[in-house]
Amino acid sequence: MEVFRKLLLWMDPVKRSGPEAMAVDEWLLETAKFPVLRVYGWDGDWASVGYFGKIAEARAAVSGVRWVRRWTGGGMVDHRADWTYTLVLPNSEPLANVRGAESYRRVHAALAAALAAEGIVVRLSGGEEETGAALCFENPVNHDLVDAHGRKLAGAGQRRTRQGLLHQGSAAVAGEGSKSEMRALHLAGHLAESWEAVDFQPCGEDLSQRTGLRYAQLTWLEKR
Repeated sequence: MEVFRKLLLWMDPVKRSGPEAMAVDEWLLETAKFPVLRVYGWDGDWASVGYFGKIAEARAAVSGVRWVRRWTGGGMVDHRADWTYTLVLPNSEPLANVRGAESYRRVHAALAAALAAEGIVVRLSGGEEETGAALCFENPVNHDLVDAHGRKLAGAGQRRTRQGLLHQGSAAVAGEGSKSEMRALHLAGHLAESWEAVDFQPCGEDLSQRTGLRYAQLTWLEKR
């Protein structure tokens, strides 16, 4: 079932603002030499909207949060009670070059196995539960994870560049502290034959520049 031969697991200890969290993922995409699984938290009450999402609809749907626009697709996600992760694949990885539906399916199959280790039973949606709602967790699409009642529990957005594949995922199953770490370890184990825990130290000046040039810009947030 493993997708990669080797994986780097980064339990990012820093809770970040929405714009900085997105800047870190962009930095990883441009610099990673191996697949990287990043698990992280948010500094404050944040929600994100996909690259093609409409910010006015997002604000009308979820209140009491600050918004950031992702570089990936997908719907609106309230991050106040989710478990958030990012998977970055350099372009040398075969999975970075397959069709989007297949990479989405294989990552979510690994996540389903990781959740099963906690006793959380989910399945890959065939798309029959799709509603068309703008809120991500009200619209299960093909290969999202749903429970026995068809309720969506995990979704993601992807973006492909010359550097590789960026997969930004969210599970509506809160996990803090040791629970988050154990879930990350299970996911890493189902994604790769071998994995190694790492502690990246992104350059603060680099992140500030990326944040200021894109994700913290009002023009970026309100582009649609």
